[in-house]
Amino acid sequence: MLHRYGGSHQIGRFRISASKTAPTVGPLEDLLAIDLANRSVDQTNRLRDLLVMRFGSEEARQIVTELRSVRAELKKSLIVPATMVMQEMPQPRPVYVLERGEYDKPDKERPVSPGVPSAIGALDVDGPKNRLGLAQWLVSAEQPLTARVTVNRFWQRLFGVGIVKTSEDFGAQGEYPSHPDLLDWLSVEFMESGWDVKSILKTMVSSRTYMQSSRITEANFRWDPENRFLARGPRVRLDAEEIRDNALSVSGLLNVKIGGASVYPYHPQGLWMEVNNRPGLSRRYPHQTQADQLHRRTLYTFWKRTVPPPSMATFDAPSREYCVVRRSSTNTPLQALVMLHDPQFVEAARFLGKRMLDSNQASIESRIAFGFKCCTSREPTEEELKILVATYRQRLDQYRADSSAAEQAIGVGGIKITAGTAVAELAALTQVARMLMNLSEFLTKG
Repeated sequence: MLHRYGGSHQIGRFRISASKTAPTVGPLEDLLAIDLANRSVDQTNRLRDLLVMRFGSEEARQIVTELRSVRAELKKSLIVPATMVMQEMPQPRPVYVLERGEYDKPDKERPVSPGVPSAIGALDVDGPKNRLGLAQWLVSAEQPLTARVTVNRFWQRLFGVGIVKTSEDFGAQGEYPSHPDLLDWLSVEFMESGWDVKSILKTMVSSRTYMQSSRITEANFRWDPENRFLARGPRVRLDAEEIRDNALSVSGLLNVKIGGASVYPYHPQGLWMEVNNRPGLSRRYPHQTQADQLHRRTLYTFWKRTVPPPSMATFDAPSREYCVVRRSSTNTPLQALVMLHDPQFVEAARFLGKRMLDSNQASIESRIAFGFKCCTSREPTEEELKILVATYRQRLDQYRADSSAAEQAIGVGGIKITAGTAVAELAALTQVARMLMNLSEFLTKG
């Protein structure tokens, strides 16, 4: 409680006397100048904190400092970003067919009312004729299109090609389903499960169709080159984001944290500004060296439409300028160049080599076999292991003769690694890991 005594002020046990010299103006004096009746709660709290910080004990000042920190965190947590919300008009405005689609030529003789194409159903008679009614219709049992489109895309993710190949077009211009009865059954299962995504995916991957071998025979390929009749298991190259995440995962670097801001992993120097070179409007790419920026899932990579990450574009990641339901999948020499020389993948290979070096294996053969299994989920054949061990020994001799080359090989990337006295061994295993991560089995599912 503030009390005034002539030329002094008192709050609780603190009394501040008015000086007869020139007055000092500061935050404390400004708050004291505010009349008690007009002082807000925040101002009172701030005044109390200032008095404690100036006249209180060391313990009291420490408590106030901690209290300020807690208040700042609380205030930050209570900030909710504004979100624009659409609202239906109380009385919908009249809408008419536009002559030749021109917005300024409505045909007043042809009014339009809310509805859906009659060929695929109708809105509920008793339901609202607005966006809510449309949403209810989309997931109704009388309208199977939503479930069919959804399970077809799930199938495409697992098998590489949807039951309807043109997953972006289910209309008259699209392709007829290869297995219409299967598509119907999966759609009904999906709806009756309560739209349970995990359940329908489990049904697909546990089927004998999916668990078939993907090995292709000459006759099999001649009669069914695209596997439209499902005579073999799926064999498809991973998407760009999955390849990068897979490399980080086998190296032990992948950060699986969910949510958060976008990050800025490796990007070629100069490329960003070469495309975004508008003076005063373009900022430089913030090249990072922190693990939480370099090793997060590719989902969180900052993506500028005009300058996509080059390694992602090389593996057919589409630009963000338009929606893509079905990606293309190519195999080019540039992809091998990325896997062998991109800093992200060289760094991943370096840490995979460290995993092999630190594994509890007695021989170099067993260490390389461990790395091979990390990348392919199987043991190497005798011939494969022979080639990898020969490569290791060749590189080991090279790096023992040239220690600077060994240091350079394990120095790529923003995260440094400690090899101790085994620099040559780690550099040689890094080269073996680069080979393993460039195998077809590493880049392909099946």
